Amino acid sequence: MKDAFMQEAIALAVENVRQGRGGPFAALVVKGSAVVARGTNRVTTAHDPTAHAEVVAIREACRALGDFQLNGCDLYTSCEPCPMCLGALYWARLDRVFFAASRQDAAAAGFDDAFIYDELCRPLDARSVPLVQRLSEAGQRPFEVWAAYEGRVEY
Repeated sequence: MKDAFMQEAIALAVENVRQGRGGPFAALVVKGSAVVARGTNRVTTAHDPTAHAEVVAIREACRALGDFQLNGCDLYTSCEPCPMCLGALYWARLDRVFFAASRQDAAAAGFDDAFIYDELCRPLDARSVPLVQRLSEAGQRPFEVWAAYEGRVEY
């Protein structure tokens, strides 16, 4: 069954390219033996740098299941997730991720995320897009309000 899900993700990625809808990436969110959601790369057609296949699939699965967490679900993706998608996968609380092509395969095809992995190891002020902290004391206020808010939903 797992190979069938992976084959579907790969076929969706191929079809995405053939239809001119985006990059060569696709993903499925699966719960038990059912596909909950599918996603394909839509970066160029949606004019959205976050419209990676995994993120699209996660968004659709959350809508379909009516939850912001995907406990009990697995993700099948045509390629090893990039750093942004990895962050989304962890936040979504997926149980497992299965992938076909590696990030090295993606880099060889022109989708190289190595610079992002490198950037994450640099000090904030030494990154190509420097991160500069301002008003750190005032920045605590939203957290204080959150801690006191009785209607909060923990995640």
